[in-house]
Amino acid sequence: MRNPNDTTATNPVLTSRRTLLALLGASAVGAGAVLLRPAHASAAAPAASCVGLDDPAKKEIAMKLVSSAENSSLDWKAQYKYIEDIGDGRGYTAGIIGFCSGTGDMLDLVQLYTDRKPSNVLAKYLPALRRVNGTDSHSGLDPNFPSDWRKAATDTAFQQAQNDERDRVYFNPAVQQGKTDGLGTLGQFTYYDAIVMHGDGDDATSFRNIRKRALAKAKPPAQGGNETTYLNAFLDARVWAMKQEEAHSDTTRVDTEQRVFLNKGNLCLNTPLDWKVYGDSYHIG
Repeated sequence: MRNPNDTTATNPVLTSRRTLLALLGASAVGAGAVLLRPAHASAAAPAASCVGLDDPAKKEIAMKLVSSAENSSLDWKAQYKYIEDIGDGRGYTAGIIGFCSGTGDMLDLVQLYTDRKPSNVLAKYLPALRRVNGTDSHSGLDPNFPSDWRKAATDTAFQQAQNDERDRVYFNPAVQQGKTDGLGTLGQFTYYDAIVMHGDGDDATSFRNIRKRALAKAKPPAQGGNETTYLNAFLDARVWAMKQEEAHSDTTRVDTEQRVFLNKGNLCLNTPLDWKVYGDSYHIG
């Protein structure tokens, strides 16, 4: 995942599935997607009637939605042990939110884990992680870092560290901004999914600049705007950002997931939920 302070490059959370799609020319999928936006969306509950995305049940839904796009699975907890170099220039990508050895957030995670449990199996890699930060190098990490990561992933302390860094860097800022903008649960999720993929740096495709592009087109509820109109503007800006990089150019996580919920007027992200990502169908009852 992208270091939110990195303003020089786009550093997405990627998986082998998405990498394969990119290599096969997934941009054709994103470019060819049809956005089914009715002239009048279904009657939607106002944001004030929704619980926040930080409600435990809604947060669990958010984790599953992201995992469906990132890992082609609803079992997000199975991703604590995930690690591979997907050849995107960010070194190793790993864990529940795609922490990357080349973008700083993996270093922060392992440092947090070590602060809490100094004798952990990953502590010895901290010097190497500092050296490779900002690069795709494996220097000092190979050959045992992936296997040691998987060992660490069986430790509940490391799992908790992953949860906490996900919340600190990505989830909590997205939810807070969503609430500030007067958005319901779905809107808060659109923010979270965007910051997961794009980070919150100063580059044009970062979360804050996706939001800025949306604000130029529509006002959020907190500024007196219509929530559905604003979220469509935000998703339009998100699609634009995704298409700036080949690895992101499949936009189905917007077109056949988030936009589907929005067109149904499901601003509270209530179950049941049915959606598709990369053509695969998912359901939460």
